[in-house]
Amino acid sequence: MLRLTEIKLPLDHPDDALKLAILKKLQIEPAELISYSIFKRSHDARRKGEIAFVYILDVETTQEQKLRDRFSKDPHVMLTPDMSYRYVAKAPEDFSDRLANNSAQRPIVIGMGPAGMFAGLMLAQMGFRPLILERGKPVRDRTVDTFNFWKKRAAFNPESNAQFGEGGAGTFSDGKLYSQVKDPQHYGRKVLTEFVNAGASPEIFYINKPHIGTFKLVGIVQNFRARIEALGGEIRFQSRVEDIDIHEGKVRGLTLANGEYIASNHIVLAVGHSARDTFQMLYDRGVYIEAKPFSIGFRIEHPQTLIDRARFGDYAGHKLLGAADYKLVHHCQNGRSVYSFCMCPGGLVVAATSEERRVVTNGMSQYSRNERNANSGIVVGITPEIDYPEHPLAGLDLQRRLESRAFELGGGTYEAPAQLVGDFLANRPSQNLGKVHPSYTPGVHLGDLSSSLPDYAIAAIREAIPAFNRQIKGFAMDEAMLTGVETRTSSPIRIKRNDKYQSLNIEGLFPAGEGAGYAGGILSAGIDGVKVAEAVALSLLS
Repeated sequence: MLRLTEIKLPLDHPDDALKLAILKKLQIEPAELISYSIFKRSHDARRKGEIAFVYILDVETTQEQKLRDRFSKDPHVMLTPDMSYRYVAKAPEDFSDRLANNSAQRPIVIGMGPAGMFAGLMLAQMGFRPLILERGKPVRDRTVDTFNFWKKRAAFNPESNAQFGEGGAGTFSDGKLYSQVKDPQHYGRKVLTEFVNAGASPEIFYINKPHIGTFKLVGIVQNFRARIEALGGEIRFQSRVEDIDIHEGKVRGLTLANGEYIASNHIVLAVGHSARDTFQMLYDRGVYIEAKPFSIGFRIEHPQTLIDRARFGDYAGHKLLGAADYKLVHHCQNGRSVYSFCMCPGGLVVAATSEERRVVTNGMSQYSRNERNANSGIVVGITPEIDYPEHPLAGLDLQRRLESRAFELGGGTYEAPAQLVGDFLANRPSQNLGKVHPSYTPGVHLGDLSSSLPDYAIAAIREAIPAFNRQIKGFAMDEAMLTGVETRTSSPIRIKRNDKYQSLNIEGLFPAGEGAGYAGGILSAGIDGVKVAEAVALSLLS
């Protein structure tokens, strides 16, 4: 097949426009076109009066070789790459018998977030019967706990919340399935395929920024669990790992919080970016860990209609465009960079703490993206060399200090501190809400955010918001809402690994996903889970 890129058509083009565009581009007759499919569809909104769809198409034609020769120097016509997935290994037919004689051969995956879920699924598909340990609850039980906490119907549960439980932190997000990671081997296609197999819409294959939404993710995560179990995997919930048994530089097993010991010489560590107690335990056991950069800031909310109008002009509200998003960055005079993070069109700001007496914000959207506000993180990049050089785990300490301060500023009830943008820029406390009603539950406590972050971060954000207003008219509107604090943009540590995906100094320990510092979001975490599962499989057979 041939892949055609940069096929641009009007937003409301007729159904046969794609076929006609293919015939025109390739200069072929209709009878010579066998079939075509959309590989990717995005939109070009740089000229608001002429918004267009931009397509990448895979085309089957009777004239392929002739066309390859004719367009050999055209960068927009190429051979469609082979994106099919091939397993690197399969378990021996007697693997179950081997486990009966030596249970330590069974691979263990710690964590049922995206990285752990895909590592477990891949190992199960290859026949290695993984055991997955999740400290939190099954996704539906976890959803009940989390929503009840948000609505002030139940106390906060440190083991069942927006961070911990089946599905990981990504379950309470936009369900975004796009990433900027390099993926020459097309692992991302395997991840998307498994999401579709689990119930996601096939549109995630081709829309430019696919998302699933929280409510749909709940059912999809359950389907992943059922498929893993059907393939011989086992999943245990409310099974927090208390300790890892390391002897002479090799893993030998682990101990659960209930005291149970489980032997294994292949352990995948996919605990997510908020498993601070696990990070401390690993550091205490001598696992090599280093601090890494992350970002801190606030959530900002605007009317979604304002963002739609700024991005799409007269096309705002068009059903094919949906809710508009944005991506912004500003380099400040004090040397800091401020950027938008995890933008959620038509979404909500949510309580994302995983520890008691701390306040953390995040954003999420449902599939429809039809809530009245747009929200995004507005965050400042920080580095261990400058901002937390004391210790490999010093970034965790910084996060905790900021989250504890937010809890205090919010009134000590898990309400979040908040301030109107106009008041924040003028350095005065907010006393009354404006037109933008905050979406955060359990609720907000208006006041002054200037003491919630380090001075350099406050200065950088105050400089960046007016700069962003030059790109999106109305971004600095007085009544836009800032809610604090955003501290979980990524893991503050990296558990370094070698070219076999094992810890630098502990054989048999496979750090994976966002918590280990190797992913940032659902898609990249899933990709990393696939890669780590392959490494485990090859190690098991070596």
